[in-house]
Amino acid sequence: MAAEKNRRITDLDELKALGHPLRLRLYRALNVAREATASMLAEQVDEAVSLVSYHLRKLAAHGLIEEADRPGGDARERWWQLAHRGVSTRDRDFRDSPEGVAAHTALSRVAARQREEMYESYLDSQAGWEQEWRDVAFGSESLIWLTASELGQLKGEMEALVAKWQAHGRAAREADTEGRENVALHVYGFPFRTGPVVEETA
Repeated sequence: MAAEKNRRITDLDELKALGHPLRLRLYRALNVAREATASMLAEQVDEAVSLVSYHLRKLAAHGLIEEADRPGGDARERWWQLAHRGVSTRDRDFRDSPEGVAAHTALSRVAARQREEMYESYLDSQAGWEQEWRDVAFGSESLIWLTASELGQLKGEMEALVAKWQAHGRAAREADTEGRENVALHVYGFPFRTGPVVEETA
């Protein structure tokens, strides 16, 4: 059974293992499915079963996923599950080496690209969703003037709110699936600067 806590990745090899685009897609698909075989996941990501099996074994070798215990199941099929509830990474854990910085940046870019693809996929298919889902789905951008400390406080408040709804979803998943769907919530908070204002001269 998967551990009930998130795992913070601080090892460079583990970071690199997860940073592969297909492995990250498989990790996300397994997170949604909870348990799945390589053939099930291959169908979801539209790749060969042999290739998916290879990358699943790589994720397992780094302790990111594990074999699921399925009593009475077909022994010829390996079922996989996450080894932890989820994973997280922090930039500050990899700042001590150029290789670590590059690997963390690469993983962050892959993750951002895949999140964008997920949202674009929803936009392409939203006409097929029921009106109640279309009414509540959202995308927004807020530009705020903050200090680093204030952004940290905002982050903490948002993480607590998300954790509350994650716990609610997990409990409801066991008891009542009626009317429920997988929901992706993508949130970014980062500083940026505008370019210098260029004044026109006569």
